[in-house]
Amino acid sequence: MLGFMHTWVSEFAKHFEQITVICLKEGVHNLPENVRVLSLGKEEGVSHLTYLTRFFSYVLKYRTHYDVIFVHMNQEYVLLGGWVWRLLGKKVTMWRNHHAGSLLTDIASLFCHKVFCTSKFSYTAKYRKTVFMPVGVPTDKFRPLPNIKRVPHSILSVVRISPAKKIEQLIETLGVLHKKGISFTATICGDAIPIHKDYETLLHEQVEKLGLGDKISFIHGISFEKISELYASHDITVNQSPSGMYDKTIFEAMMCENLVLSCNENLRGEIDDMFIFREDDVQELSKRLENLLVLKIEDRDIQSKKLQSYAKGNHSLGYLGKRLFEEFT
Repeated sequence: MLGFMHTWVSEFAKHFEQITVICLKEGVHNLPENVRVLSLGKEEGVSHLTYLTRFFSYVLKYRTHYDVIFVHMNQEYVLLGGWVWRLLGKKVTMWRNHHAGSLLTDIASLFCHKVFCTSKFSYTAKYRKTVFMPVGVPTDKFRPLPNIKRVPHSILSVVRISPAKKIEQLIETLGVLHKKGISFTATICGDAIPIHKDYETLLHEQVEKLGLGDKISFIHGISFEKISELYASHDITVNQSPSGMYDKTIFEAMMCENLVLSCNENLRGEIDDMFIFREDDVQELSKRLENLLVLKIEDRDIQSKKLQSYAKGNHSLGYLGKRLFEEFT
């Protein structure tokens, strides 16, 4: 799930003299020589007290090795270390892009010199210190793959299996298209955490009830290294995440020359309205999806290349690296 962070750190290492990464759990990585990785110890099964002890020891031990702090999503690190970093005279920044937030988010922002997000509808978009950034998708990993055959009229949803993702609406939409005799196949790729297993079961039951068992396939989540192959084999990617989030999967799919349908209002005015539907509007989603499924091949190729060009020009990882360097310095 966090495979992208490996590519982010590798890209950032091109712009900075040294990077020290503090992570909760350290896995397999192959990073540039100017990157140091320090784990709080989750992979060792240590206690929360050990997490805290290690965190503050790293903050102080390596204080002469960093000038700027970049906290990704987890405001808890700012709440813990913000006051120390301020006393040490460090520049504190936080990346937090989500529609939800709380008083704790507001308190964390007080310790920050800058807050980064990608969506105009993120909870953190309201701060005067907020800077809007590219999403940051690596163009070398997400690109068309000529050796993989793209299945015509195929639909893909790369998503965490959760009620928040409203997957039942996509299945309902596919049921509408099936009744109209529209030809398609669909793949839903993702996993459910234990508390959402009942929701996952309901989705399977919905598919059977609508007679879509031979039309929709559920597959387990695929590694970050392999996911581009899944995009390359599909025609259309559907993303239903609310506008307060700005899923990387939208731009990963675009860079792989998928046609992309999204309800994210950040895209309004950026790409053609044919690729945008209103959130929770199954009728509009089915209409937009039907229009894409019946596109002529030459029109499909033209539109997919336009989306790819937009994603590469505005949300590439290389562009994000440059923007962060500008903001940090």
